[in-house]
Amino acid sequence: MTKKQKKMLCRIIVTAVLVLAIRLFSIGGLPGTLLYLAAYLIIGYDILRKAGKGILRGQVFDENFLMAVATVGAIGLAFYEKSGDFMEAVAVMLFYQIGELFQSYAVGKSRRNITALMDIRPDYANIEQDGQLTQVDPDDVPVGAVIVVQPGEKVPLDGVVLEGTSTLNTAALTGESLPRDVTGGDEIVSGCINMTGVLKIRTTKAFGESTVSKILELVENSSSHKSKSENFISKFARVYTPAVCGAALALAVLPPVLRLLTGLDGDWGTWLYRALSFLVVSCPCALVISIPLSFFAGLGGASHEGILIKGSNYLETLSKTKTVVFDKTGTLTQGVFDVTGVHHNQLPREKVLEYAALAECASSHPISKSLQRAHGGPIDRQRVTDIREYSGNGVVARVDGVNVAVGNDKLMDKLGIAWHDCHSVGTIIHLALDGQYAGHIVISDVEKPHAKDAIAALKRIGVEKTVMLTGDRAKVADHVAQDLGVDEVHSELLPADKVSQVERLLSRAGGKLAFVGDGINDAPVLSRADIGIAMGAMGSDAAIEAADVVLMDDDPLKIAKAIRISRKCIRIVYENIAFALIVKALCLLLVAVGAANMWAAIFGDVGVMVIAVLNAIRALRVSKL
Repeated sequence: MTKKQKKMLCRIIVTAVLVLAIRLFSIGGLPGTLLYLAAYLIIGYDILRKAGKGILRGQVFDENFLMAVATVGAIGLAFYEKSGDFMEAVAVMLFYQIGELFQSYAVGKSRRNITALMDIRPDYANIEQDGQLTQVDPDDVPVGAVIVVQPGEKVPLDGVVLEGTSTLNTAALTGESLPRDVTGGDEIVSGCINMTGVLKIRTTKAFGESTVSKILELVENSSSHKSKSENFISKFARVYTPAVCGAALALAVLPPVLRLLTGLDGDWGTWLYRALSFLVVSCPCALVISIPLSFFAGLGGASHEGILIKGSNYLETLSKTKTVVFDKTGTLTQGVFDVTGVHHNQLPREKVLEYAALAECASSHPISKSLQRAHGGPIDRQRVTDIREYSGNGVVARVDGVNVAVGNDKLMDKLGIAWHDCHSVGTIIHLALDGQYAGHIVISDVEKPHAKDAIAALKRIGVEKTVMLTGDRAKVADHVAQDLGVDEVHSELLPADKVSQVERLLSRAGGKLAFVGDGINDAPVLSRADIGIAMGAMGSDAAIEAADVVLMDDDPLKIAKAIRISRKCIRIVYENIAFALIVKALCLLLVAVGAANMWAAIFGDVGVMVIAVLNAIRALRVSKL
């Protein structure tokens, strides 16, 4: 519990003890009245203060105003009737504060799940100077600097390991406790905790562009994107509260006036009591508190699982997903390409790889990286000139004065070069030298371990269609789609073609469409889909920025879990709305006709709020989903 929550708990206990003492020892008269008033002020002074401030600011109609008017009126009525029983006024405040404590605890629990991510913010970075480690602000570390991360410290910036071997704890980023081993040459992201060895890391991004900064920014901004349900409740409360205040006033005045006009006793006390009870039960606390809390709990539960959802509006959209479209590389497959075959005419195998690697030296595409790895030798960029990239097709460059073309079938056709058909399953990279075909290289990608299970999980939860889009060859794409169980596949697509395909699918989709991608070329499609899901660990900054949901461990199995979390959250929201409105309406009717007293009003307000809050807390529990 926080300090504020402990203070409130003490106030509740003191008030309850005072009320019990009055009741057990039958304390009446002036001592009883003073003890009741003391209990009332102990438990309700902050509500009275907030109501007073609201009136001074012109923001009259809120739950504090309703509580203040109802309880002060009840005290005044007790004085008027000389009953000396102020129990109902104290009970209204007491149970309202108990409900507020429940709500505060629930929000705190959800906030801890989200702000646990804040612990990944590094306090400093170690830079070695004159043989000594100096702690500096991560913001002050330039790109390309060498930092030292010791065991137990957070990795402050993204980079590449230069020296050392260690194990990283990535739980704060991914929600998974499985550690990751790193050694020289491995890429490393900020926010992990170094567990064993000392690491020397060359930074590749400034702190403001690092993984940890991006995550913190997403978390801090997530609450600003409200769902339709939250916006409805906010508008509803602004109209509802003044309306019920007017209705309560009418209930207090009109029936007695009508009775007087017909020659009967006005019975002002009875109708005033009913009006005060009406005010208590009308307080929209259950809706105003539990609905945002349900969304907040859903966001917190998702973040605990390594799923960052940028706002409750995206959570609501995600729950309606009926079509999931995947990019292949890096999403369903690992995006780690290996050369599995080299077929050449007269050139040696090593020379084919050398020409291909040099021509692709300016590209950061995974295929280019795999060609450079397979070559294994140094890449001398001075040997390469006149590089021209053909988007989605390949590269043409001059290497040692030789015109080299490296790319797919479309590039060869574009250049008018006759290429040889290949029946291998994999990505085929053709090579041509000075317009003559010189051979091809077979590169294969590996499916992610959970990709097949991810597709099956989506179908189990009612996703109607799964689609795969890829720029890869039809043969490779069909093989992967069939193996994973994807319903529909479209291959050999350029980035613009992916957008067109998503547009077509959007026009036919019965529900919402989600697109899952990881590359910079996926950013336009992520933005165009109803909901964009990016792979956060290996995904590009552009993809993460454009997406509405980020999976921090790149596990496609988390997509189904994210949808289940969103559906559970929305189900809880609708349950709370229906429950609160039905009980409120029933209690208001019973109070208005005199069939229920102030105690029923207390249940109608505080009881409904506590039940709704407890129901909202269920959105935090996702482990059994």
